[in-house]
Amino acid sequence: MPVYEFIALTGAGKRFKGVIDADSLAAARQKIRSQGHYPVECKETSAKSSATSLFSRQMHLGQPIKQQEVHIATRQLATLLGAGIPLVPALNGLIEQTGNRAFKTVLAQIKEAVNEGNSLTTALADHPRLFSKIYVNMVRAGEASGSLDVVLERLAEFGENQHAIRSRVKAALLYPLFMAIVGVIVLFLLIAFIVPSITSVFEGTKQALPTPTIVLIALSTLFKKFWWLVLIGAIGAIAAGRWFISTPPGRRRWDRLKLTAPGIRDLSIKTTSARFSRTLSSLLESGVSLITSLQIVKNIVDNVLVAELINAACDELEKGVSLSQFFRGNEWFPPMLVQMMAVGEQSGTLDKMLAKAADAYEKEVEAKILALTSMIEPIMILSMGVVVSFIVVSILLPIFEMNQLIR
Repeated sequence: MPVYEFIALTGAGKRFKGVIDADSLAAARQKIRSQGHYPVECKETSAKSSATSLFSRQMHLGQPIKQQEVHIATRQLATLLGAGIPLVPALNGLIEQTGNRAFKTVLAQIKEAVNEGNSLTTALADHPRLFSKIYVNMVRAGEASGSLDVVLERLAEFGENQHAIRSRVKAALLYPLFMAIVGVIVLFLLIAFIVPSITSVFEGTKQALPTPTIVLIALSTLFKKFWWLVLIGAIGAIAAGRWFISTPPGRRRWDRLKLTAPGIRDLSIKTTSARFSRTLSSLLESGVSLITSLQIVKNIVDNVLVAELINAACDELEKGVSLSQFFRGNEWFPPMLVQMMAVGEQSGTLDKMLAKAADAYEKEVEAKILALTSMIEPIMILSMGVVVSFIVVSILLPIFEMNQLIR
């Protein structure tokens, strides 16, 4: 059944937008009138519309689809299917409950595709920017095994857990980030506007100024007269760094740095291990084959070198080598993770062992991030103290020398 986007007027003359499904454009208009509204504009949206055009409409409507909305809809769909409601009526229920117009359109397109005889997997795959490869493959496994409601429940839990971890990390970083921005602004104003009014006293004297004072005056002049050049330089350096990382050689160097640099090496390896374990566990638990699961996981570990290692593991698995045997001794896969893989392979519970490893590593990663963020504040205070001390000393040194000359 085609899906139509419409603009209509309520009985009170208020303009609003919505989505409706009907057999034809005339039927859609009639359906809108039967709800007590007056259609102003009505047009069909194709289920095959590209993800790019969909997201362009989202930006135009000011209604971006958040991943949290996808997680909520997934859990609701799992509940409806678990209660014995068929897929199409369950999707209808989701459409009615969704307030986001852009997401409502997506759900209506998915329902239309299912009505046309496509599987839910195929319908979801038409929206890759909303439903990842993990999501689509787990749904495919759920449809094949007849346990779609169970798989959707796992997907909802997986997405909500990942969202909760990211939210806690962002909350921990919010205060240090705020402090950093305020500190930079205060130092800029101090050097660009306060210091010049003080150091101007020394300009009329013929006294040789100390080196710290000369440096401070030069910095003050630079920030006051050429602040735009400093700003352009900072933005250019950031843009150049981002561009370099986006290139294949730059990405490899950046990913290698994350895995080898002291201070961040342990955190990076454990973050990658947690993501690898959690995703692989979820896919295996949903019935996806090991090699297919690894091919999906390699795209979400967010490290080119680890992805290449996982791809090599797929080749070795086809030759009969076990997963734990391949990763044993590798510096980027912790010994505990490899040991749990071996236990899982021997007992036939690889998915459960990986889930336990993911729980452990996620807790370690969160604890390490919170510890690092707690160190940021004293480091920032110390850094600002050093800068302010330099400014004070640079101003006081000439004053002390002038007093000695007067005596």
